[in-house]
Amino acid sequence: MDDNRTSVSVLGLGLMGQALAATFLKAGRATTVWNRSADKADRLVADGAVLAGTPADAVAASDLVVVCLSTYDVVHEVIGPLGDALHGKTVVNLTSGSSEQARDTAEWARKNGAAYLDGAIMATPPGIGAETSVLFYAGDEAVFDAHEPVLRLLGGGTTYLGTDHGKPALFDVSLLGLMWGALNSFLHGVAIVETGGVKAREFVPWAHMWLDAIKIFTADYAAQIDAGDGEFPANDARLETHLGALRHLLEESEALGVDTALPEYSRKLMEGVIAQGHARNSYASVITAYRRPAR
Repeated sequence: MDDNRTSVSVLGLGLMGQALAATFLKAGRATTVWNRSADKADRLVADGAVLAGTPADAVAASDLVVVCLSTYDVVHEVIGPLGDALHGKTVVNLTSGSSEQARDTAEWARKNGAAYLDGAIMATPPGIGAETSVLFYAGDEAVFDAHEPVLRLLGGGTTYLGTDHGKPALFDVSLLGLMWGALNSFLHGVAIVETGGVKAREFVPWAHMWLDAIKIFTADYAAQIDAGDGEFPANDARLETHLGALRHLLEESEALGVDTALPEYSRKLMEGVIAQGHARNSYASVITAYRRPAR
């Protein structure tokens, strides 16, 4: 159990790293910080943080080392040379990268005698510490359990994903893709309705209503996909029905002078899946196109 005495070292003081360190300080944790540009630590030092002169000094100061740098390559540049200095330490890497990089870095940490958790932050810097902010972690469960009280300071949505160090990266990019897809579709919709004199804020309540309905669709589709039997029952609408409606969107966009690239992508996707024999199946059958190996 954490007794509020666990000290933390934070390596990397970009906007996110500063937010992480500030949250630890606010919670009363002894916090050591390091950054290549030391001036980024000025406010943190004024609030009680200790500025380490080198990464080695920062690692030596705490058993829990939180790393938040620009890339995994930079992570290895910064802590890679430390070698034995990492022995017995717990490294929590919150740097954005790929699942392969996360797994490789976990193996590197193991060879250097360090416990390792890889993580992903699903929040902006101002959201760090909020009860609603989600941070994913993966690695040895005992290591996560030992440090969960400290890590939970960063967000009430702190979530352990299991032993595969690559999972946080997979969740990170998938959720970001979902965000950009939804935002692009929202903005495309605004571009259409504003041709009829509709303000974006007038469209928002209906967009929210429809997004709530989409949640129901995704739950049904997830069950169909996880069944793994290749059956995609059209409980709401057949894929051929979706395609017919999409053609209306394409025609309207073109007639109004709104960019058609987004609906055109969806049209090609649906037509390809229908050509594979899924016309009477649900939209969940489109997963077969995304699973197709890259050529």
